[in-house]
Amino acid sequence: MRLLVCLADHAGEVVSIDDLLNEVWPGVAVSLDSVYQAVASLRRVLGDDPKEPTYIETVPRLGYRMVAAVGPWVDEPAAQAGTLPAGEGDGPRRAPTARRTWIAAAVLCLVMAVGTGVAFLIHNRNAKADHSASARAESPPQKSIAVVPLLDLTEGMHQETFADGMTEELIDKFSRIPGLRVASPTASFYFKGKQIAVGEIARTLSVAYVLDGSVRQSGAWVRVDVRLIRADNGYVVWSETYDQPMTNILMVQDDIAGAVTKALEASIGGRPDG
Repeated sequence: MRLLVCLADHAGEVVSIDDLLNEVWPGVAVSLDSVYQAVASLRRVLGDDPKEPTYIETVPRLGYRMVAAVGPWVDEPAAQAGTLPAGEGDGPRRAPTARRTWIAAAVLCLVMAVGTGVAFLIHNRNAKADHSASARAESPPQKSIAVVPLLDLTEGMHQETFADGMTEELIDKFSRIPGLRVASPTASFYFKGKQIAVGEIARTLSVAYVLDGSVRQSGAWVRVDVRLIRADNGYVVWSETYDQPMTNILMVQDDIAGAVTKALEASIGGRPDG
């Protein structure tokens, strides 16, 4: 309910995950996965489709937005339908109408839906807390990875768009590796520009590996440096540098992402889940 109220209070505006954590879960340690689960649960309660939203829209790398019209409830007074005969009452009495019956039924349905939703969210949150407590003692799946947004180290930092596109291309390529669990772009881009240790990122996203790197352009050439880090010990499993001419940005991103994917499969692709 707090999530719904928060989004409704900022209807039409993008609410970042940081703002949701501060307003919906103040003073409580909540993982990003809990936020995604709460949004998904709320969508199920509302019968919303994330691909064609009528209530809650996902804004990639930014947060969520309430797209439904939001306004205060106004109970319009019903017109008088008649009065009792003289002497059978102190004054005019309103007769029930089909409109008032419909409104009452709608309000009842809404209350039941919200009540069910709140119960579901509370149950889901408690179950999530229990799961998180037990999961802390367990290791994440061995075949799991998160791609941290690549840094733009070009002089003047004018290749941020290329760096973000390179990150999304890597996530897309990795997600096609059978059996490999890959953190979503929304989860990965939450850490963009933040000074957070690799181990903390891995624990938050429940992954065994983290891939980070950088992008630099010099003249007509671009260099992409990437490294694969084992989260539990912080050791670099492998690193590689890729140089490509900037003739076609999409082709460059595709070629480099393909090469990195092959190297990744050779390193962890054949390992069983843990």
